[in-house]
Amino acid sequence: MSRIGKKVIEVPKGVEVKIQGQLVSVKGPKGSLSFTIHEGVSAAMEGSEIKVSCPSSEKLYRSLFGLTRKMISNMVVGVTTGFEKNLELNGVGYRAEKQGRNISLSLGYSHPVVLTPPEGVEIAVEKQTKVKVTGADRQKVGQMAALIRGVREVEPYKGKGVKYDNEIVRRKAGKAAKSAGAGAAKA
Repeated sequence: MSRIGKKVIEVPKGVEVKIQGQLVSVKGPKGSLSFTIHEGVSAAMEGSEIKVSCPSSEKLYRSLFGLTRKMISNMVVGVTTGFEKNLELNGVGYRAEKQGRNISLSLGYSHPVVLTPPEGVEIAVEKQTKVKVTGADRQKVGQMAALIRGVREVEPYKGKGVKYDNEIVRRKAGKAAKSAGAGAAKA
């Protein structure tokens, strides 16, 4: 069985959890989220803890066991503290600016790229080269950050592009110049 699935989920004060059949709803100060769990897995509220159980030992249900527990745990964390991803823009003239809810990215193309975040996700531009994506739903926050990064991924030669703040870009050496000895031998 899954070691992650066996762990209980502590529900902090101020968070309301409702389990109705296969639907798990979590409501807290940062918003409300819901998740429908698979039929082979069940969740139960015991005091201020949520326990996930898997009666079957088939491979599919064992894999869904840990996934279900982590999804419910992420919902509890999301409605209490939320999730965030930080991005950096590296390159001459690369900048981001906020336009209402949207974000406009100038990344060396002939036109600015405008992206609209999904409901429940907020984008903040701290500097022209620093972007912060926040929200209660971990999946939506990660997807929006990946969309922004995908507009112009970091290239390995000059390091220009959009990267996560903790991402390490492995740099490559450029094209080697011809040596003087090799050019003289051909002549």
